[in-house]
Parts: sequence; structure tokens; C-alpha cells
Amino acid sequence: MAFKPISKITSTAVLLPVDHVDTDQIIPARFLKATSREGFGKNLFNSWRFLSSGEPNPEFVFNGPNGKGEILIAGENFGCGSSREHAAWALHDYGFRAVIAKSFADIFQGNALNNGIIPIVPKPGYYNELVDLVSKNPNIRIQIDLSEQKVEIYGHTGLDFKFDINPFRKECLLKGTDLVDFLILKRETITEFERNL
Repeated sequence: MAFKPISKITSTAVLLPVDHVDTDQIIPARFLKATSREGFGKNLFNSWRFLSSGEPNPEFVFNGPNGKGEILIAGENFGCGSSREHAAWALHDYGFRAVIAKSFADIFQGNALNNGIIPIVPKPGYYNELVDLVSKNPNIRIQIDLSEQKVEIYGHTGLDFKFDINPFRKECLLKGTDLVDFLILKRETITEFERNL
């Protein structure tokens, strides 16, 4: 298994409603020295999380009381820039299992799905209300039900919404498999196909 299977996520959300966050901001290029997925979380948003002195930046949300959770609420075009898969690795290693954003860069969206992160785009009108609610109630809990493709905000049923996801990618997330795992699981079918070709 590439990652732990995902069925439901229940967590507070970390609010980072910034548009056009690129992959170099998510994980700066100077930290791309490893080829395994582990260990990148400590450098997630490094240039924003830390001052030039190396001390935590008190102004950055990750360093505050509401800086942890399994859900990140981002802005528009999240994950733009280079195609580095390390951005998804860093988010997952830090503990995020879902990102809710206005929109995602295509390559980042694919990388997220392949690394145990659900990218969710709310229907028009929901995003601003969700950001406003979480900013006023940072301890509010959100549940993401992957099987039902539904986001529920505890105590605020009017903000519940459904989200779209590719059925194949959904199945992979539910099983904790990436594309390579999927092919390995189909080894016998592939071998049989080649035998009959």
C-alpha cells in the first residue's frame, strides 16, 4: 500500500486562503534532495513558516494554535508552478489528507490523488462561506466522507456539499493504492492479456 486507505476524515481545518500558491512555496527546491516520500513535512511552506533567523514566523498560521489538522483550506489555482510531486509528499507527510480550494493546478491535483490527498473544489458560493465560518470558528470540525463524496460541517448543515472525484481515483484512495500499486495488483490480468496477444 502506498498510503493508509481513506474513507472518512474528521478534523479541524487549517485556513490558508491564498491564491496561486505554487509548488516552490509548498516545498522549496532546496529541500528536494530525497527520493522517498518521508521527511518532507518538516519543510512544508518553509519560507513562510520560518524567519531568516530560523525561528518560527509567528504570523504564519501553521505556527499558531490553529496550525494543525488533516484539512487545508487553500485559495485559487493551488499547486501551480512546477510539476514536482514532492509538494504532495510534503503535505501528506505533514498530516494533511484533504485540501479544499477554489481550484487546483492540473498536475498538482493528479499528484495529490496519487499520494493520499483528496483535492476538493466546493460548488460556487460555498467557498467564501466556508472560509468565513472557519475564520470565525477555527475549532469547528469538518467531516469528509469519500464514499459519499460529501463534506459536512458540524452544526452547519446549510454548508454541507457534495464534491466530484474521478471514480477510479476515488477507488484508489479508498484502498490506499497509487497508480503503481494498481498495476501491480493487476499483474495476473496483464500477464494473461500479453499471453493471449
